[in-house]
Parts: sequence; C-alpha cells; structure tokens
Amino acid sequence: MPVDTHSELARTIRQLIPLSTLPSNLFARLCAQIDIESAEQGQYLFKRGDKNSDLYYLLNGSINLQTESFKIQNIKAGSDSARFAIAHQIPRKVDAVCDSRIQFLRLNTAMMKMVQETSYEENESTMMFEEVADSDDWMTTLLKSPIFRALPPANLQKILISLQQIRFNAGDIIIRQDEPGDYYYIVKKGRAIISRRPSPTAKEIKLAQISDLDTFGEDALISGIPRTVSITAVTDMCLLRLGKEQFIELIKQPTLKYINFDELHDLLSADAELVDVRSPDEFKKSHLARSINVPFFSMRMYLKTLNKSHPIILVCKDGRISESAAFILLQHKFNALILKGGIDRMTPDQLKAEPASFNIDDGTETGNFSEPSKENTSLQLETMPQTEDQATEFSQVLQQLKAKCKKLESENMTLELKCSSLARQLESAKLELDKLKSN
Repeated sequence: MPVDTHSELARTIRQLIPLSTLPSNLFARLCAQIDIESAEQGQYLFKRGDKNSDLYYLLNGSINLQTESFKIQNIKAGSDSARFAIAHQIPRKVDAVCDSRIQFLRLNTAMMKMVQETSYEENESTMMFEEVADSDDWMTTLLKSPIFRALPPANLQKILISLQQIRFNAGDIIIRQDEPGDYYYIVKKGRAIISRRPSPTAKEIKLAQISDLDTFGEDALISGIPRTVSITAVTDMCLLRLGKEQFIELIKQPTLKYINFDELHDLLSADAELVDVRSPDEFKKSHLARSINVPFFSMRMYLKTLNKSHPIILVCKDGRISESAAFILLQHKFNALILKGGIDRMTPDQLKAEPASFNIDDGTETGNFSEPSKENTSLQLETMPQTEDQATEFSQVLQQLKAKCKKLESENMTLELKCSSLARQLESAKLELDKLKSN
C-alpha cells in the first residue's frame, strides 16, 4: 500500500539514508511504489550467505544481528543504526532475526537504481530536502554532498559509525603545514583559518576561512604528500574525523575514476577537456598538446572557468596530484577523470603516437589547441596561430583575458552584494517613512 508523503510514517522513511537526500518529487514517486511489510518475533529477515541485494530498513520494533554462536548487535527502530540499511554486505555476513514484532521497508534493485541515479545537475531550488527531527542535523546536510551521495549505502554506514568527535579551543592548530596527513575532517561547529608559509622564513599568509559542514584534510590523504597548509581554530570547534586508511577505503577508492592513455583520444574527440595540474614551470617545460594549465594550488579559484557539461581529464607527473584535484572537482559536481599514472607512465611509443594531438610539446605553450589536420583545414588555418611566436603570443593574450574575466567576476559579485545591501536599506527607509506618515 502506498505511503502518504505527509504522514508520520513518511517522515520516518524520509530520515533513512540515502533517502534523506532525495529531491521531493523522487521521494513522492518512491512512496507511491513501496509497501510496508511486517514480521513476527523469531522470524528471519535474511540469513548468512544470502545473496539477495534488497535493502532492508527497520521502521518499528527491534532485530538481532547474530551468528550461530553469539548475538552481534541489537538494532532498535528510531536509533542511528536504524537509519541505514540492515547489514547490507552481499553475501550476508550475519542472520537478521526479529527480536519483536516489526515493521520494515524493503527496497528492491529497481527502486535503489532510481535513488542512486538522481542527477547532480538538478536545479538546487527543486531539491527541497525535507528537514528531519533535528533542525541542526549535520548528518543529513553532509549527505547532500555529491561525494557522499555517490557512495554505496554500506560505505556510508561504516563512515558514520567510524567518525570520531574531537574538540579544539580557539587558537589551537588543527593541522600543520609539512606534516604527514593522518585524518579527514568535517567541521561540525566552529570556524578556522587556512594559512600557508611559502618558505620556512616567510610570513604566514591567510588563504581562506572554513566553518560549519566544511571538510578538509583530504589532499594529503589522497596524494600522499605532506600537508600544504596549516589550519588554526578561530573559535572553539567541534570536529568529526576519519582515519587515513578508512578514508582511502571508504571514500577515495569508490569515488575516483581513472582512464588509460588509449581512452584519451576518444574522450577528447567527444569534447572532454584536458587539464594539467602541475606547476606553471613544469607545464612550460613539457606538456601534452591540447592541455590547459590549472595548477593544483589554484584549482579552487578556477572552478568557475571550467565547463561542467564536459568531462574533465586531469593529468600530472605521476597521477597523485590529479587525484586530489579530481576530488575537489567531484565535490563541485564536475565529471572528473584521472589519467592513470600521469605523464611518467607513458611509453615512448605513446608519446610519439598521433603527434598532432598527444605529443609532449617542446616547451611552447599551446593553450587548448592542436595542429590542424590535413583534411578540412581552411577554418582552422584562419583561427589558429601560424608560428610558434604567434602561438606563444596568442596563449599569453588568452591568459590575460582569463585573468580579466576573473577580476570582472569578482567585481560583479561585489557590486551585487552592494546592490542587495542598498535594496535592504531602501526597504528599511520606506518602512520608516510609512511610520512617519501614519503619525
């Protein structure tokens, strides 16, 4: 029997993970398809070894997860554990036995496919995520992140069970530049400053501020390089942290996607963009043709200049920095792919193959252009630089235009904020004027 989306039962179902992140229209569709089932005390929901991939959620009552020898866990409806699918490892590792009369929800493969294929490109204004009982529910808010929404339910459960809560006082240094990465952090409450020293003797530069529900610490865990920034608490802070091994197993490995050199041609032909995330000096010495340089340290500043409608292929020396860059892009709803192994893994034959598109350049920046093909070159010849000097000049002009666009975007944002402030002041003045007229 379908579930009324305005009922208390629907509100309970709405808190289940990952259903809590569904847009309202898809949640309503799901409610129209589901049936609430019941089982009596002593009945089995499933047994060890079962390969049925359905997801089971406990709505009322309690169940025991157990083996032949002992009881592992008792799950009660309404608990944090009950927000997740019950023991969703296939094949099943435990028996699920009703400890009382229960009501439960079973989601089959077709229903879960609808949940998992929810588009990240949907207009945020139509998402209309429902509030759950706790108006400050950091868990539900966090699960709206593209990274977490893409993870399997079993991974989400392990992550949220494994998170450790830790507190810092204002002024405490949470992570230090140049130290090895050990944890991935989620800000539950508080504010901190991100800073960096360009050299050991240089003055520390403040880069940005982070606050509630922001995450940090993943760059060093993904790339394996030491921390590149320091983070210092501005206020008293409550953080949640996940250890390095768990982050790699539960978040990094299922999230990042790789391609081989052989796949590069087809993807570029289908309008993918090739982005080299090494430093400008490394890029200038040699790089793949048709690549553009967006250094990793400035990746976050260039997000608005990148096209979300096309896949973005990331390349670096050995693939490690590309992994960190891909994680940033995925957090902002880009389709990011990593050229596995980077330039170091390419064979001499691969570097020589298709010289018009994929050779390593001699140091002259080519921007996002390759040499014209022999067929149908008239239009290309009209728009392409004809010499290396022209190509260099063209690239420099392109970079200058990008910098100007960036500056204009910033100025536009500032003006929009000023306009918004003036509109509020005008509205306030009108109210005061109306009061004076009425007197």
